[in-house]
Amino acid sequence: MNISLERINKDYLFEVTNSNGMSIHLDNKSKPTGSVQGVSPMELLLMGVAGCSSIDIVAILNKQKINPTVLKMDVKGHRNENEVPALFYQIDINIYLEGNFSTEKAKRAAQLSFEKYCSVSKTLEPTAKIIYKVFLNGIEA
Repeated sequence: MNISLERINKDYLFEVTNSNGMSIHLDNKSKPTGSVQGVSPMELLLMGVAGCSSIDIVAILNKQKINPTVLKMDVKGHRNENEVPALFYQIDINIYLEGNFSTEKAKRAAQLSFEKYCSVSKTLEPTAKIIYKVFLNGIEA
């Protein structure tokens, strides 16, 4: 796995590109002047948790011949802002699924993702407690 990073202005804006040519802009949210034109590295980390787990959940459900009609996540990272580095100490995740399958299967897919398969959340596990809730068709599972 390889990425490349290039500074694209005279401020804090960077473009990060993977080996398939897909890119994202990174910026410094705490800069004193100017507009923010990209995601912060810590936001990118939360996006990675959501993306990794979403891929896992869909793959786990697909193996059971289940394809949810909706999968959304809200992710909130809690950091010790007064410390350097300001690590995440807790990440709260609400997973919203829709489809015709049981709450047990929805909960089990999320559990397998966060507790076994998601490399991003497992990487963060030593420093951040990950708390997730699963909602199926608008009802907490």
